[in-house]
Amino acid sequence: VLFIGVLSACNTMIHSRPGTTTTVIMIRHADRTPSGLELTQRGQKNAQALVAAIGDMKIDAIYSPDLVRNLDTVRPLAKHLGIKITTVSDEPTTDDVVLTFIEEHSGQTVLWVGNTSNLPGIYHLLGGKGESPLKYGEFFILTVPDKGTTKVVKKTWGNNK
Repeated sequence: VLFIGVLSACNTMIHSRPGTTTTVIMIRHADRTPSGLELTQRGQKNAQALVAAIGDMKIDAIYSPDLVRNLDTVRPLAKHLGIKITTVSDEPTTDDVVLTFIEEHSGQTVLWVGNTSNLPGIYHLLGGKGESPLKYGEFFILTVPDKGTTKVVKKTWGNNK
């Protein structure tokens, strides 16, 4: 793939492969402890609540940075769906993540559990406008067509008050 490392710099929007529409669900990990390594008690409860929020969607793949807080956020959902979590480095390049979604999962639904450092870049490369899902408990469903504009539905999950 020739575009790796250049997509963000070019401010390009990525489309799904011809004839397909790819859905990407984006969330930030649940509430973390002050150390940033693991989930708080509320974060653990919200990880369970994620199952109720999106557990009935047909999710084909779950991707997460190799960080405990991110993995603990999606483990209950992965178990519920019977899906293995695919981990990437704890600081992945947005280009690599987006290209993996499009190259390996065109026409499917992918969940990305990210961090404030990678959510904005991935969101905008996939055609999202405005702010990305940076608040605890937000999830955005991006419908990425092969042509045209990405549609974004913004929702919430868990108890984040």
